[in-house]
Amino acid sequence: MSFNFTILGVLKWKPMTGYDLKKIIQKTTFMYWSGNNNQIYKGLLALQNQGLVTNEVKHQDGAPSKKIYTITASGIEEFNKWIMESPKEPPEFKKEFLIQMALSGDLKVDNVMAILSQYEESVSMKLLMEKEMQRRQGLDKRRNKQEEYLWSMISENIINTYENELLWIEKVKAGMEVKGRK
Repeated sequence: MSFNFTILGVLKWKPMTGYDLKKIIQKTTFMYWSGNNNQIYKGLLALQNQGLVTNEVKHQDGAPSKKIYTITASGIEEFNKWIMESPKEPPEFKKEFLIQMALSGDLKVDNVMAILSQYEESVSMKLLMEKEMQRRQGLDKRRNKQEEYLWSMISENIINTYENELLWIEKVKAGMEVKGRK
């Protein structure tokens, strides 16, 4: 259900189509989405059935009609209730990579170093992408000053996480080099 609350939160900015929602959600690192467009439209239908959004069909000359979705007063109330009352989960550390590292004790040091290098490349690429997204985002007219600040702090948190992961990789590699010399 949290994805549906994401939809409601984005619709609080302004009425929009499912496609518009997809573009916004797709651009963020932290909004959970399967990447399947059906997830957005199923969410919109469920929200509409609950009376949390409405839609209006806008006909266009020479183009397909658009469904413009708008959050209702009940939708805003439910969204605010979700923000205030839902549990705030701590960071998740269940990563497949950590399992692989924990269980790689019988591999040669060179193999572990290669795995670490692959992971480092992946994290470095994510870091570059996040920094580029932060640079491109700039001021978004849909957001108020508080939202702008919070979005910039979320981006900073994500960047710090990737940078910290790179420092950890460096530390593990240095330790593995020492182990490899013994």
